[in-house]
Amino acid sequence: MVSAESWLRWIPLLPLLGAVLHVAVGYRVGRRATGVLACSVVGVSFLLALRAFSALVSAPEGAVLADDVYRWIAVAGFNIDVRLVLDSLSVVMCLVITGVGFLIHVYSTGYMAHDDDYARFFAYLNLFTSAMLVLVMADNLVLMFVGWEGVGLCSYLLIGFWYTDTAKASAGKKAFVVNRVGDAAFVIGTFLLFWALAPGASDMGGSSLRFADINAAAPGLSPGLVTAAALLLFVGATGKSAQIPLFVWLPDAMAGPTPVSALIHAATMVTAGVYMVARLNGLFEAAPAAMTVIAWVGAITALMAATVGVVQNDIKKVLAYSTVSQLGYMFMALGVGAFGAAVFHVMTHAFFKGLLFLGAGSVIHALHEEQDIRKMGGMRARTPVTWATFAVATLAIAGVPGLAGFFSKDAILAATFAGGHYGLWLIGLAGAALTAFYMTRLLRLVFFDSFRGDRERGEQAHESPRSMTVPLIVLAVLSVAGGYLGVPHALGGHDVLGSFLAPSVSSAAHAGHALHLSMAVEWLLMLVSTTVVLGSMGFAWKLYAAGPDADVVVRGALGRAWQWMASAWRVDEAYERLVVRPIGRGAGFLWKSVDVGLIDSFADGVAMTAGVLAETWRRWNSGSVQHYALSLLAGALALVAAVLLGGGG
Repeated sequence: MVSAESWLRWIPLLPLLGAVLHVAVGYRVGRRATGVLACSVVGVSFLLALRAFSALVSAPEGAVLADDVYRWIAVAGFNIDVRLVLDSLSVVMCLVITGVGFLIHVYSTGYMAHDDDYARFFAYLNLFTSAMLVLVMADNLVLMFVGWEGVGLCSYLLIGFWYTDTAKASAGKKAFVVNRVGDAAFVIGTFLLFWALAPGASDMGGSSLRFADINAAAPGLSPGLVTAAALLLFVGATGKSAQIPLFVWLPDAMAGPTPVSALIHAATMVTAGVYMVARLNGLFEAAPAAMTVIAWVGAITALMAATVGVVQNDIKKVLAYSTVSQLGYMFMALGVGAFGAAVFHVMTHAFFKGLLFLGAGSVIHALHEEQDIRKMGGMRARTPVTWATFAVATLAIAGVPGLAGFFSKDAILAATFAGGHYGLWLIGLAGAALTAFYMTRLLRLVFFDSFRGDRERGEQAHESPRSMTVPLIVLAVLSVAGGYLGVPHALGGHDVLGSFLAPSVSSAAHAGHALHLSMAVEWLLMLVSTTVVLGSMGFAWKLYAAGPDADVVVRGALGRAWQWMASAWRVDEAYERLVVRPIGRGAGFLWKSVDVGLIDSFADGVAMTAGVLAETWRRWNSGSVQHYALSLLAGALALVAAVLLGGGG
């Protein structure tokens, strides 16, 4: 059942209006008015998303809310509409984007209070929110790509927000360039689907690039074509969602303000690729080979990034590699057909990872921009609210029973095991152990024992203002309560979220449920993962009682592997050697041979010839009567010669 709702357009339009107003009048009004406006437009969008959620809950199963804004493209039967749609999948994403986004906007009013470009920051933040909402509410691939590119632009602007710092500006450019690689694959995949599907295939008057049309038609298309299109779209997802091989931009993106890290790199933009695959679940399920690739890329990314997180000393870099790892879990779930479990982890991850980034920002704020965890310690007494909420988020991401991360992580592991993907399950279990280890290390080094940093910074450290701590408290509550939306049947729950999402991922084999497992096996899997997680946390807690000196023990145990892990397995070095330098050398050769050797030489030659002719003509036109008489004589002789040579005709 499709219900026409013309008010849906205001969900993305309000943040866009906020961005426009910030640009137009942001510098003419006070900071308080700017902050209130920025938060208000996102807050009202959240309320509208809640209204849509309420309408879907009370409507029959599978209901869809649609807003046909206008016909955008109409060419020879090929129609693209600006059509916004909310179903169970997109409304969950809208609630996460606007709900968590609102909290981050409120937090930013305190964190960025003394920044000179306060209005510009909130203009970018509002614009990003609008673009992300267009991405998840779009009815077709073309409109989704508008939001897709919008969030890419905003990430560039926000990562390089402090553009006068060369390193930060370079981080923004790196994110932009790496994402363009994935976006190019996304566009090619879209063209391939356009070519494969007859225009106007929808009986609702839409384009053949509508998601519903693609999912419905995919099983009847050539398997090779479907696989190629699915893999190309997945490459686009690896760019946005920081998977191997296009993950290298995200750790560097920590150069942006901490609220940016929380909004873009924890709760919203990096999950765009996950959402796109879940939205096109019918297409991907028609390409089993692509699903296998997705599952293994996700699993390897999850494990690789977790190993790197173990040896990082920058508080934001630890969380950055943790984000890459958790995104790997989501793609592993997608690859085994557990679309519902993947979206469940998207939601819980937004809560606890957003909280971790904001908590890290609170610590950095208290220590006047210090980010090295080896120079921290004892922050529990100085920042009690930050410590308590950060601890909740740490337990949640580690997967301790009773918190949100436990339910979503175990849903992924159970679905993987149920599908017979035992190798993937073992990799996921190893990733969970490493996550518990590095997060416990981070918690202990930052908040416990004695302060190890600059004495003056330590004495001045204090809790953040309420504008920053209240969002931490709300996210801490969500990091606990959010998981109870997906309590499995083995624990006496009804997996409310999975049931709500089922109509949107109905083509999935599992839809996020471990249907093939007996209750005893589910309990055994949860017991194994819990034992591994608690054991890893206990080991890290005991090891780092010695403080940062324990890293010497870890380095000795890992041997040469430690160097590889510390350099993120040298992927950046490989890109530098295999891509950046060859392109640089090729560009230099083309510049010298084509630009300078050919184009510049031709242009210079034309200019030189014109100069010589002009100089010759200038010298001839000297004002001398003799020269002019000689010219007349030469002209007359030339005419006579022409007549004679022409036969007198």
